[in-house]
Amino acid sequence: MFVTTAGRADEEAVMLAKRVAEELHIPFIARKKRSVRDIQCENGEEDCLVYGKKRMELYRYNEKEPFFFHPNLAMIRMKRIIRGESDPFLLAGDISAGCSVLDCTLGLGSDAIVASFAVGEQGRIVALEGNPYLALLVEHGLKMWSDTEEKLIEAMRRIEVIHADHYEMLRSMPDKHFDVVYFDPMFEETIAESHGIKGLTHFAQGKALSMELMEQAKRVARKRVVLKDHFRSTRFEEFGFDVQKRKTSKFHFGYISVL
Repeated sequence: MFVTTAGRADEEAVMLAKRVAEELHIPFIARKKRSVRDIQCENGEEDCLVYGKKRMELYRYNEKEPFFFHPNLAMIRMKRIIRGESDPFLLAGDISAGCSVLDCTLGLGSDAIVASFAVGEQGRIVALEGNPYLALLVEHGLKMWSDTEEKLIEAMRRIEVIHADHYEMLRSMPDKHFDVVYFDPMFEETIAESHGIKGLTHFAQGKALSMELMEQAKRVARKRVVLKDHFRSTRFEEFGFDVQKRKTSKFHFGYISVL
């Protein structure tokens, strides 16, 4: 992995891109009017993080389209909530105003944004991401995105993103530290039409769930541990989740009550 800038970057953008490269301990390569593809070919056919003031992009080598943060799904869900419709994630976690949620698998950030909107200013959302590049890209997007309603912008700004291994982070936390502990691991089966997941797969951490991890999650949670997974997943039964089945969806939410 290396860092470069978006096209026509000014001196400030170059300086910030260099700072990002330094923080990640990876090389910075000046753009010099070259395409990302050309720079990749000249520098070992590596993946690339393109820094822009308004958004960052992750380019996997040999992929035509970059991966970048966009809150489109969260925006759709938020509008449904405002109309009075229920959200299956919030129902599974019994998440409401003032709750605290630990999202152990940030990914694209959609569930963290919806949870932040639901808990409001008195609540707290902490989101963990094991991949440092993905954590940086999504954190940058949460801070910089402005093309939406003010309520969603406020929800995004409140999310605390931490680059960390969720197992090690859970082990370090005291008992009953969050109301809800949430997992959205890579599905055991791929949903073919999910383009966002396709881009995420290469960069997301694919660590398996384990009984020991679940025990730590139950220790840290005050109310519930929540799992999002493919509707055919064996992990709901394996770890003892009560499943909220949805006939029209290819993924379900399950929860373990620890009250």
